[in-house]
Amino acid sequence: MSHQEPHPEAPGIDTPENQENALHAELESLRGELEQMRAERLLERADLENQRKRLARDIDQARKFANERLLGELLPLFDSLEAGLAAAPADDPLRAGLELTLKQLHKIAENNGLSEIAPAAGDSFDAERHHAVSAVPNADVPPGAVVQVFQKGYVLNDRLLRPALVVVAQQD
Repeated sequence: MSHQEPHPEAPGIDTPENQENALHAELESLRGELEQMRAERLLERADLENQRKRLARDIDQARKFANERLLGELLPLFDSLEAGLAAAPADDPLRAGLELTLKQLHKIAENNGLSEIAPAAGDSFDAERHHAVSAVPNADVPPGAVVQVFQKGYVLNDRLLRPALVVVAQQD
């Protein structure tokens, strides 16, 4: 029976060169896993940062528009007080109290981000903030300009709450 000696560099034989190759392969494998873990950590960190920014933006939006419903419900009150002032005689003793009440209400609303849209006659029509209820011939203002304001509009922190209702000059 012939007995053959294994070749010294045959696979599966622990030679220093085979051990070094195996360690090198394991080291490269571990480096690859480490790089993959670093990439995953960076992605998770970026995702966490995006979530934090999104949450901060949502909180800011909630804070800016938390009073939207309340302020929207106050708009008819502003309209009524202004109509009352327009109809009240100048010498009416209640007029000063009505003016002061309206001024205080407007101040509170402004402190909460509400601002008026009250175009004057001759101002350009702004489709983003005005709603034209009719068009009339008018030689005093350019075509398409505001002729009359029926109802003031309001903006809450740059968000349109109610457009101003206006009459515009007819186009030729």
